Amino acid sequence: MRSWIYIVLAGLGLAGQGRGDAVDDLMREAMRQHPIPGVALVVVRGGKTVKTAAYGMARLETGTAVIPRLDPDTSGPYREAGTPATAESVFEIGSVTKQFTAAGILVLAQEGKLSVDDKIAGHLKGAPASWRQITIRHLLTHTSGLKNYTGLDGFEVSRHLTQEQFVGKIAALPPDFAPGEKWAYCNTAYNLLGYVIENTSGKNYADFLRQKIFGPLGMTATGLREAGGNLPGRAAGYETNRAGQFLGRGTNLTDVFSAGALVSTVGDLAKWNAALDTDAILTAASRAQMWTPVKLNDGSTHPYGFGWFLEPWHGHANIGHSGSTSGFSASFQRFPEAGLTVILLTNSDEFDIATKLAREIAELEMGNPK
Repeated sequence: MRSWIYIVLAGLGLAGQGRGDAVDDLMREAMRQHPIPGVALVVVRGGKTVKTAAYGMARLETGTAVIPRLDPDTSGPYREAGTPATAESVFEIGSVTKQFTAAGILVLAQEGKLSVDDKIAGHLKGAPASWRQITIRHLLTHTSGLKNYTGLDGFEVSRHLTQEQFVGKIAALPPDFAPGEKWAYCNTAYNLLGYVIENTSGKNYADFLRQKIFGPLGMTATGLREAGGNLPGRAAGYETNRAGQFLGRGTNLTDVFSAGALVSTVGDLAKWNAALDTDAILTAASRAQMWTPVKLNDGSTHPYGFGWFLEPWHGHANIGHSGSTSGFSASFQRFPEAGLTVILLTNSDEFDIATKLAREIAELEMGNPK
């Protein structure tokens, strides 16, 4: 039986080049130990792409509801019925979406259409009086105190909530703390930022990002997911049961909108990464704001900017973000002092597995394996 990895690499034009490098070895072992159907990744150093690779399957089409775990060294029935992952495979990127939402707000600020210190009540439909002290900055930095809606009933895709309905449902929930008092991760805030973009620009969220960011950068595979949709090249998301078998995910998902509903490819995200080193979309002043830790009311700081975590990793400066949606894990990690970026997308439901692997790859690239 032909090797599973050989078949996948042959499809990518990588077979026949001898033994893989350390990153290939790491990924093969990770796919043995973790429930990962498929992966695509890109490594950029000094502004140049030094590795683009894909492993495993974007879709496991066997005609059964429960699919056994893949053995990376066995072809099984998947090669014939499924779709191998490639660098062009389109994955959900979850909360990596937040950096694009934040960038959209900063583009509007650069155009003089709003300020990040504006009160949100002036930019939202139906905002209650109780939100009068919340600013756009509070939303960007997860310091608004608003209740996080993720996982709560009533926010599923099938509900088709309007802006006014979403605002009304959140307004009915008591805040967790006063604006600026604490930091607490909040998808609600980033949904509201999507509405701010729409109300300020006069365009829907997806069209605005396409016009201002994706189009100018040639990010043709990036856009909003459609629940149950079958976009060209789109990877399927998989959850696992207690036996470690793959299950197709449900379709009535939480409607994460501008907090986490974008899909993309590693190639498109590499284009965005390159733009972050220039003034192509955001000015140097905007990028500095985006990557400055938030200051709380008591003067302390938290290592989060506008859509990016800013925590050091093993002594290295690290600007990054993970993303998780049902059946997907994504990670975008920049190490500015090393001039290194690792972007990794998977259709696995294991929490934060993409960031774990991206950082292990970064350690290999920086010569300090863990």
